[in-house]
Amino acid sequence: MIEHIPVMVNEVIEKLKNIEEPHIIVDATLGLGGYAEEILKEFADVQLIGIDRDREALSLARKRLEPFSHRVSTHRCSFSSLSTVLMEEKVRPDGVVFDLGVSNLQISVPERGFSFQNDGPLDMRMEGVQEERVLSAAHIINTFSEKDLADIFWKYGEERYSRRIASGITRFREKNGPIERTFQLVDAIRASLPAPVQRKMGGHPARKVFQALRIYVNDELHELEEGLSSAIDNIAPGGVIVVVSYHSLEDRIVKYAMREWANSGLGILLNRRPLKPTDEEVERNYKARSAKLRAFQKVEKESSI
Repeated sequence: MIEHIPVMVNEVIEKLKNIEEPHIIVDATLGLGGYAEEILKEFADVQLIGIDRDREALSLARKRLEPFSHRVSTHRCSFSSLSTVLMEEKVRPDGVVFDLGVSNLQISVPERGFSFQNDGPLDMRMEGVQEERVLSAAHIINTFSEKDLADIFWKYGEERYSRRIASGITRFREKNGPIERTFQLVDAIRASLPAPVQRKMGGHPARKVFQALRIYVNDELHELEEGLSSAIDNIAPGGVIVVVSYHSLEDRIVKYAMREWANSGLGILLNRRPLKPTDEEVERNYKARSAKLRAFQKVEKESSI
């Protein structure tokens, strides 16, 4: 059984309690169902709509949520399709929750190719290998130019050694052939950087490159912008949007979106500064260490002319 500990779940629930009478809540990143289960336990009358891109995650989440099956519907799609899902369901949600972290299912299964700590095919497609329209990480690493790779590592991973790593990867693939597995990519990255540089990086030398590739492969930042736009456009008056992010690129998008909503008079920020997990939670769940929670509540009544 894959362990799944939802991050800052108590804080998410507390923000949703700002809704006067919640009827419909969307878990836009259902994953393995950790948030959904707690939401359904806390709000006895709520109908929950779960969205996820990952076929296997949806299957496992449905099993986890079987005790609440009469109150749950699920959709296999990305959360940028939120508006389409709500049109199909013919509802306006009272709450929308986004947990932007990579699920334990994706990280812990080597065959998915997300982790630099497990050897597996270099893939990283959240929909799975069946999704041929999406380029795999291996395709990008083996066919993109040195400049394009450096740009991806810098833009989506904020990797200060992006050019050096990109140069090393192109040399590695020219000498050794295609880079098709995660540990091959790790080796190429390590070979690109002198040992003193690696020691100063404050973490695994491949961490930011893997993050950058995952974001690029799955178009995550555009997905986030579209998902947030759909959430604010469709949420009911008095509704609450909660977002848990894990790196600065995501958090920046969420911060500016919610600030713009507030400045436009659409509602209020429920916390001026992002909430962070307690030391106790980080000790229990190391994944929570970088989490930031932001929440926004739409105005109670639609403005009238």
